[in-house]
Amino acid sequence: MKISIGCDHAGYDYKQAVIDLLTSRGIEVKDFGTYSEDSVDYADFVHPAADMVESGEATFGILLCGSGNGVSMTANKHQAIRAALCWNEELAALARQHNDANMLSIPVRFVSEELALGMVKSFLDAEFEGGRHQRRVDKIPFGC
Repeated sequence: MKISIGCDHAGYDYKQAVIDLLTSRGIEVKDFGTYSEDSVDYADFVHPAADMVESGEATFGILLCGSGNGVSMTANKHQAIRAALCWNEELAALARQHNDANMLSIPVRFVSEELALGMVKSFLDAEFEGGRHQRRVDKIPFGC
């Protein structure tokens, strides 16, 4: 499995902990930055991370920013991306189970690092349930 990761300056502090968790699980990580706490524009890091998931080169993506909103909105501009903004472990699991989310957006100013890591674990450990959820997911890119 390969995971792309992208963040802005607010997400920088948690990013290395997420990368450490992923690599400890034997997961290959492509880090698109940012690489410091200097103020940046999140889209510059989210688009390449989303491109990698959209192309199939990465299985999933992890995005981090202050509210999680900017990175999620940016990623969801990509046709094949289903980025889920989550703030607890149950939502992260449900995003995979019911929505087949392929990117997780973490609002670092509103969750602890421990909770962020728990969400990553829940997201990765959950599997898409298909069935009635598949029909709904199929309608996301094109409507009814």
